[in-house]
Amino acid sequence: MPVLLYGLQRLEYRGYDSAGISVIDKSGNKIIVEKQVGKIKDLQEHLWNKKIEGHIGIGHSRWATHGAPTIENAHPHTSQKGTISIVHNGIIENYLELKEELKEKGYKFKSETDTEVIAHLFEDLYSGNLLDTALKVATKLEGAYAIGLISTYEPDKIIGIRKGSPLIVGIGNGENFIASDIPAVLEYTKDFITLDDGEIALITDSKVEIYNTEGNKVDKKPIHVTWDVSVAEKAGYKHFMQKEIHEQPRTIGDTITGFLSSKNSELLETVSKSERLYIIACGTSYHAGLVGKFWIEKFAKIPVEVDYASEFRYRDKIISDKTVVLGISQSGETADTRFALLDAKNEGAKTLSLVNVVGSSLSRETDFVLYTYCGPEIGVAATKTFTAQLTALLLFSLKLGLHKKTLTKELYEKIYNELLHIPSKVEKLLKNDNFIKDLAHKYLNSEDFLFIGRNLNYPIALEGALKLKEISYIHAEGYPAGEMKHGPIALIDEKLPVVCVVPDDRYFEKMFSNIQEVKARKGKVISVATEGNQRIKEISEDVIFIPETIDVLYPILTVIPLQQLSYHIATLLGKDVDQPRNLAKTVTVE
Repeated sequence: MPVLLYGLQRLEYRGYDSAGISVIDKSGNKIIVEKQVGKIKDLQEHLWNKKIEGHIGIGHSRWATHGAPTIENAHPHTSQKGTISIVHNGIIENYLELKEELKEKGYKFKSETDTEVIAHLFEDLYSGNLLDTALKVATKLEGAYAIGLISTYEPDKIIGIRKGSPLIVGIGNGENFIASDIPAVLEYTKDFITLDDGEIALITDSKVEIYNTEGNKVDKKPIHVTWDVSVAEKAGYKHFMQKEIHEQPRTIGDTITGFLSSKNSELLETVSKSERLYIIACGTSYHAGLVGKFWIEKFAKIPVEVDYASEFRYRDKIISDKTVVLGISQSGETADTRFALLDAKNEGAKTLSLVNVVGSSLSRETDFVLYTYCGPEIGVAATKTFTAQLTALLLFSLKLGLHKKTLTKELYEKIYNELLHIPSKVEKLLKNDNFIKDLAHKYLNSEDFLFIGRNLNYPIALEGALKLKEISYIHAEGYPAGEMKHGPIALIDEKLPVVCVVPDDRYFEKMFSNIQEVKARKGKVISVATEGNQRIKEISEDVIFIPETIDVLYPILTVIPLQQLSYHIATLLGKDVDQPRNLAKTVTVE
């Protein structure tokens, strides 16, 4: 028990809403399960003076995805006979189908989670051998997951299964471990094996065996880490912000998977019948809303207004029972957004929230809720949650268009199939990091920046400016490129860097003309452009190239280098990028 609790403590930086442990008692015939809603300290207090003796156990801190934070939904989950206990990270896409099959066989469910399905499935398929059963279960599960399992059938073993969600094996002296991240067990060992997708670990106190999904043994050599615990919490990155920028291939993919595994038919029907949709938000979420407006109007043909939540609440808005108000908030607790939504609901509007935290106030108080699947975002400046919000808003727009028949199935499939390639394109973009750091060296002493873009990429210009100002404290402004000649052009001189978001989309020629206007006034042009575009190189001082995609998906790519540029400028200036001055991650006051 102490080892499990210490490991959960070391993962506190990830965030959680409940936690629990399972231990096989000394007899080997019983699994003791203890769970608590809240922080790890709440679990520790719950366990105070409880005598739980055993040497095989699993523990879990939960970031809710299926079901609110409750004792019933907390991990570990146990099979019907109490012979198997499971912890799980990730999302099982086909859990509803499996759940129905198991219900028909007489299995009863106590929770709303997808994880409990795994426990019952293991019991149902148990063949007399845990490893063989794990191989069968792995073929049944669809989605991304990391699973840890103990069983009274074979009380000396722990099974770990990985597909799409991190899982490592720690190799100790007379003891071995599985964990979702190295800090959990770094106190006990510095030798680790990282499981790859489709691999299964079988561990006892004296051996570690790795198998592939065909049941063949895999020979994997351990790596030795030299990190201390504080560095390992950031997975080797210098800052949480840097780590979260680099997590975006995964979080975009998880949000695609999570969105498509949720049931939204009632929501789509409600929004389809609406005459007006308001999107309200603050900060980075507001910029996501601006992009969402373009997508919803394009694919679903519904008029959309985007407003700052702090302004929306106090203006004379037009609301009826045919109005839908969508509030976007990473935490689900942003006061301005929350109170504005409650007011709109009281005035007769249907309300929808897009949040990252299951069980948050917004998710409970609105009529409908959509989620991003990012896990906790520690850095105050939003990065991975922004691209996940964009992903969710795009999928919502596409599904809404299909539902209304304002979007053809052929176009939907074209966009969706290209969206599936976006995580790998983000991965490719992130390999540009050293080049962008060199750019940051070049421009870090600039006193002002201007960011410009058009259409879908105008909000990305706003977001780039916000990122730079909030973590480096350099004055930066974002504008639609067409507005430049109506005022901001007066600021341009040989000292001003102008960041131009100019992918190869239908607005390229217009943007090209705007860049020439900057160049004519001796501004320093930094372009974010599609790879292979030679014309942009000729009129830019520096170019950050991004992979090619279709027009509607460019915002998810164009924002990545702007996040990197802001991060590197701020760190080179010695700023605290994870906790910038005067800012908080969750703003719970107006």
